[in-house]
Amino acid sequence: MQNEAIRSVEHEIKVYLVNSFTRNNTGGNPAGVVLNPPQLSDEQKIAIAKEVGFSETAFVYQGEETDFKVDFFTPEGEVDFCGHATLAVFFTLSSLNLLASGHYTQKTKAGVLSVAIDTENVVMEQTLPISRQAPKIDAVATALGVNCEVISETGLPIEIFSTGLPDILIPVQLGQLDTLKPNFDAIAELSREFNTIGFHVFELSQDKEITAHCRNFAPLYGINEESATGSSSGALGCYLVKHVFPHKTHFLLEQGRAMQCSSLIHVIIDSTENTISRVRVGGKATMIGSKIITFYTTC
Repeated sequence: MQNEAIRSVEHEIKVYLVNSFTRNNTGGNPAGVVLNPPQLSDEQKIAIAKEVGFSETAFVYQGEETDFKVDFFTPEGEVDFCGHATLAVFFTLSSLNLLASGHYTQKTKAGVLSVAIDTENVVMEQTLPISRQAPKIDAVATALGVNCEVISETGLPIEIFSTGLPDILIPVQLGQLDTLKPNFDAIAELSREFNTIGFHVFELSQDKEITAHCRNFAPLYGINEESATGSSSGALGCYLVKHVFPHKTHFLLEQGRAMQCSSLIHVIIDSTENTISRVRVGGKATMIGSKIITFYTTC
């Protein structure tokens, strides 16, 4: 019996392009959203994420035990969770009138998380915080191109926190955030050594409305800097409750200023007697457009 001829089948995938955590419809961090894709390998998802060209692209499926199952891919590979891509997913579903305002669940590699949609915002639940020891201050300062005093004189520690993805949280003195000269190779090496996504650097704000200004560097995953990071913002909210504002529940974080792409991220922390019981991160989004990507499978 002769072997059947191998043939290629062409597929087209529509990717919605969304800016998450926008500030008055500007700024934000772009993500790709693919709704109900065909069966794809990890390699195909990576290739699609590369062609989209954003830091993350989300692949959204109908869930079995949850409302949705969502996979997150960077141009380098899969990550367990992505805050700004989650916001993009539920904003897209709402914008297309596929979801009404309300509460939904998504299954991610970081666990089952709830998401609330209303007419103004998307608010996502993150996992409860886990913290651990971070790199030494001299290694971190060298990687950021600053003197150790820029960090040490804040009186705050460098610490690894995770509310879905682990980041190295680093305080710097007021006025120093935008002057950093990051060495991306050094940041990637420390991120690899300490099994983290990257550096989330912040300075406390003098603005009464904003709690802190932030920068995020994740070169290990092909993201030298991004303008809004939901998972890191949840982690920073927990850090601030632990070290700075033990009785505060709402935080407004600004990120992307140094990139001329200022974004706003809301963080809500529920806690009693120094124990955090719930972490939520939310914000607004704007649809940029869509893109058709063609790929081939063999059969």
